[in-house]
Amino acid sequence: MTRHHQALALLLFSGFVAVTLGITTWVSRRRQGSAEEFYAGGRLFSPMENGFAIAGDYMSAASFLGVTGLIALYGYDGMLYVVGFLVAWLVVLFLAAELVRNCGRFTLADVVAARMDERPVRIAAGTSSVTVSVLYLVAQMVGAGSLVALLLGRTSGADQAWAVIGVGALMVIYVSLGGMRATTWIQIVKAVLLLSGTIALTVLLLLRFYGDIDRLLVTAADRSGHGRAYLAPGLKYGGSWTARLDFISLGLALVLGTAGLPHILSRFYTVPTARAARRSAVWSIGLIGGFYLMTIVLGFGAAAVVGTEAVRGSNAAGNTAVPLLALDLGGGAGSTGGTVLFAIVAAVAFATILAVVAGITLASSASVAHDLYASLRRSRRKAHSEVAVARWAAVGIGAAAIALGLLARDLNVAFLVGLAFAVAASANLPVLLYSLFWRGFTTRGAVWAVYGGLIPALGLVLLSPVVSGSPTSLFPDVDFQYFPLQNPGIVSIPLGFLAGWLGTITSDEVADEAKYAETEVRSLTGAGAV
Repeated sequence: MTRHHQALALLLFSGFVAVTLGITTWVSRRRQGSAEEFYAGGRLFSPMENGFAIAGDYMSAASFLGVTGLIALYGYDGMLYVVGFLVAWLVVLFLAAELVRNCGRFTLADVVAARMDERPVRIAAGTSSVTVSVLYLVAQMVGAGSLVALLLGRTSGADQAWAVIGVGALMVIYVSLGGMRATTWIQIVKAVLLLSGTIALTVLLLLRFYGDIDRLLVTAADRSGHGRAYLAPGLKYGGSWTARLDFISLGLALVLGTAGLPHILSRFYTVPTARAARRSAVWSIGLIGGFYLMTIVLGFGAAAVVGTEAVRGSNAAGNTAVPLLALDLGGGAGSTGGTVLFAIVAAVAFATILAVVAGITLASSASVAHDLYASLRRSRRKAHSEVAVARWAAVGIGAAAIALGLLARDLNVAFLVGLAFAVAASANLPVLLYSLFWRGFTTRGAVWAVYGGLIPALGLVLLSPVVSGSPTSLFPDVDFQYFPLQNPGIVSIPLGFLAGWLGTITSDEVADEAKYAETEVRSLTGAGAV
């Protein structure tokens, strides 16, 4: 791209940053001292607003860049992510949204601690939530690095590093100054922009093929280098028994992980009632469903129009498939139309990253302050001290995400999110479901459920091909690979549930029937909910 074209793309992106910083500044002038205002935006958002914000939170760089890239590279097998992300929302709708809103206050630990010994449960749940959030943040940082390299026409490590650092700095500003209110409005703006951009690209792509989906798929298969195998299962996950197990493991992680994501659960606390939380989930399902259907079309479109080899040549993990498709649909490199469309898509993708990292950082800083700090301090202080800790936690979490994002910048962002989903499904989902539905669940069971899923999930990732033992690993020059699968979910998720059961049946503690009855009534009716 020429300097003029790069300047246009950067100008559009700078415009979005200016608008979001304006929103943050406006919100920061309002009273942000109370925990309810900072963590939950005063619980004043309508179901439609919160539905758009949830969609904005969920439709991340992994979806817009990573999933389309995987479909462009691997065809049918890349669509597993789309199916997993969509089906996961049924779990959220039926098992999490309304019940979590009724039982909790700000975080996942609130739901579990309602009938347990608070201190050990909050420490365990808070540790797990921060771990999941940092893993998810890394994916967004990798997406930021890939985008800026393409945007500026530079692929050096230094350019990608500065992009990651810049995104990290902005997310800290959004969270520490604006809290949940600013983060929510940024996500709403981002959701509208992302859906508009995706619709425009899908329409242009279908016009290119005169609305003939069959012709689009045939062309994609021809240009993929794999022929008809591109449209059949097995290109990525069918070569061996380990690949097939990876397929199952990833599917389990995606379907079960969403209900354990801290930044998704925290969104249900921003509405005034449980009914509003349920309606928010319905709104978000509609928006997210439409978006993911379009990503399927765009993924195959990138293979058909740009070509799989060109996509892989630009970025080995496929993260730049959509921007390259936009450039071609607009008229090609050097054309004004192509440049404008590319610039819009790049700016929207950057907006996606900024909005999502803000939501994740807020959820993780809330876990640090509301769960870890509140549990470890000896005396109860005023609520504003907890909010101050949350602001500083945002800085620390941002620094950790930046460092890990620089380390993992060559991995596919959708794949990285799959790891975060696996940890969420292994550590957070078992303790959440047991707390809501098992009358005899105890404190030891809760703590064992969290650590029994969290530690194996992280341990198996460290011993997997993701970290060492292959050319695409984080550390390709060393080999301590002992676990053959790239996603640990098929092992770690059952271990989380098993550990919670074992902890409960071996505990001397007698479950409090009265507290369970109170939790059950509150979760199902909303009576006594905050």
